[in-house]
Amino acid sequence: MTAHAVVSREEWIATRKSLLEREKEQTALRDRLSAERRALPWVEITKTYAFDTVDGRKTLADLFGNCSQLIVQHFMFAPDWEEGCVGCSFGADHANAAYQHLTYHDVAYVAVARAPIAKLEAYRKRIGWDFPFASSGDSDFNYDFNVSFTPEQNAAGKVLYNFEMIENEMTDLPGDNVFIKDADGRIYHTYSQFARGGEEVMSAYMLLDITPNGRNETGPNYGLMDWVRRHDQYDDAASSCCSGQRKQGAA
Repeated sequence: MTAHAVVSREEWIATRKSLLEREKEQTALRDRLSAERRALPWVEITKTYAFDTVDGRKTLADLFGNCSQLIVQHFMFAPDWEEGCVGCSFGADHANAAYQHLTYHDVAYVAVARAPIAKLEAYRKRIGWDFPFASSGDSDFNYDFNVSFTPEQNAAGKVLYNFEMIENEMTDLPGDNVFIKDADGRIYHTYSQFARGGEEVMSAYMLLDITPNGRNETGPNYGLMDWVRRHDQYDDAASSCCSGQRKQGAA
């Protein structure tokens, strides 16, 4: 542990109350940003997109199911990969925890990747997620929304991602796109987020942010790739500092 200030309870409360004011400012700012997000103009989707699903071929409109709103997680799982991206899986764990609540609040949630639907469905079942996957392998969908890139695009030096031109060698990158469908069946694109934009829904990060050591991402990548694993790949005995505590509690 690093050296840290240690004070009386009275001093701690005074300092904590000062920080609380900043936290309240952040909460109010988040509310204002959310309102601005909802006020963004929409773009009508007139191009027809089709996806492979376990229930057969579906259009973008079909992915809504009975909901009027749709969140698409652009999941990094290229056709030649045998497993989905670790970071995307980390995000999907959190989305899955909210999935039932979303569907009861008029929001459909679908993970879209370029891998064949058989691979995606096998991976979904292995990990134990409830939300569905859809394969965009023979569609322009990922490319049109700037989360997948052709060899020619990467060879050109820079690609458009997160609303700016960046250097890139990856075939796929993460992101989320949000759509709404009106009573006449017209579909509109309402919002996009990429890169670190999805962190707000990752409750593991939010909980780590209130601990003394924070995210503690000090490895070679300075990010989640240093420590996060697909949740069926953690070795509890070797990796979990709480394994002894769990055993004691179970006893």
